[in-house]
Amino acid sequence: ENTGISIQHSRVRAAPEFEAVKGRFKSYLGRPWKKYARTVFLKTDLDGLIDPRGWTEWRGDFALSTLYYGEFMNTGAGAGDSRRVNWPGFHLLHGENEASPFTVSRFIQGDSWIPITGVPFLAGV
Repeated sequence: ENTGISIQHSRVRAAPEFEAVKGRFKSYLGRPWKKYARTVFLKTDLDGLIDPRGWTEWRGDFALSTLYYGEFMNTGAGAGDSRRVNWPGFHLLHGENEASPFTVSRFIQGDSWIPITGVPFLAGV
């Protein structure tokens, strides 16, 4: 499917009112609501509130082989990838060639319409 979300050059943090209790709860980057869920985090600062697995199931093994979840050069306490899920649809992206399809320029063709809005953005990785 030609849908999804790409989060790039962002920060994932607990809300101020949640900061004091964030250790009591597990937080994830996403879970597959639909068969072809697609979510990618690129060069994003992930706080320690993110569970080391990174991602969680929705209903058992539903969509784990059809989804596309990716991560590329994230930073922060929640960015460690050594304990990430081991699903067919999860990808650690290696290099800009693998990450570039999810950039503003290529994923939403932002170069053609964002400049007229005046909103600042980074087109590439």
